[in-house]
Amino acid sequence: MTYCVGLRLNQGLVFMSDTRTNAGVDNFSSSRKMFNWTVPGEMAVTIMTAGNLATTQAMISLLEERSKATEDRDPSILRQTTMFQVARLVGATLKEVIADSSTGGQEADDTFGASAIVGGQIKGGKPTIFLIYPQGNFIEVTDDTPFFQIGETKYGKPILVRAYDPDMSFEDAIKLLLVSFDSTVKANLSVGLPFDLKVYEDDSLNAGRVTRIEDDDPVYQAISTGWGDALKTAFEQLPSYKL
Repeated sequence: MTYCVGLRLNQGLVFMSDTRTNAGVDNFSSSRKMFNWTVPGEMAVTIMTAGNLATTQAMISLLEERSKATEDRDPSILRQTTMFQVARLVGATLKEVIADSSTGGQEADDTFGASAIVGGQIKGGKPTIFLIYPQGNFIEVTDDTPFFQIGETKYGKPILVRAYDPDMSFEDAIKLLLVSFDSTVKANLSVGLPFDLKVYEDDSLNAGRVTRIEDDDPVYQAISTGWGDALKTAFEQLPSYKL
C-alpha cells in the first residue's frame, strides 16, 4: 500500500508521497513513487503512483522510455500540449500495462490494478491535477475537490477536509500534509517514511522545490509530537457525556 496527495493552492501545487512498499507484514522495503518531467520554461509534470508495484513501475518505465528520444518515441509525455493530454496519455499507458499484465477477467485486472495522480503545468495552460483510475479514465481538481489522494487514504483525509484553505501558504500546506501523513503512518504499517515532497509555484515552469523528508527530520518530529499532544489536550477539553 502507499499514500500520496496532490494539493492545489491559489499560489501553486503541492505533492507528497510515501516510499514504503510491502509484500507481507515481514517484508517491507522502500521505492520511489513520485516522478518528474521538466522542460524549463515549457512544462513541469509530476506523477505519483499507488497500487501494484510491477504495474506502476512498468507504466513509469514506458513513459520515460518514450520521452528520452522524442524524435523516435511516440507518444511522448514531452510532446503533449496541455495537461489534459498528459492525463490522457498517462491513463492510456496505465490501461495498456494492466491489460498486458492481466490474464483476463475482473480478478486479474484487480490484481494488477493501480492508480496515479498527475499534476503540473504546460506553457499557455493553467496548473492543475488529475486523478487517474485503473481503467484509464480520470477526473480533474475543482474548487469543490481541490486535492486528490491515492493509496491508504482514509486515515489522513479528515485533517485535509477540516483544515485545507486555498489561500494557505506553501509552508502551512506542507505542515497540513505532514499531519495527514503522520496520522496515516500511525494507523497503518503499510505507509512509512521517508516522504517525497514537491512544491510547484504557478507559472514558474521549472522543476520546483523537491526534497525528501526522513524519519529523523526535526520539523517532522516536532509536528508529529505536537499534533499528538494537541489532540490529547483538545480531547480533555471536550465535555463529558453524562449518563
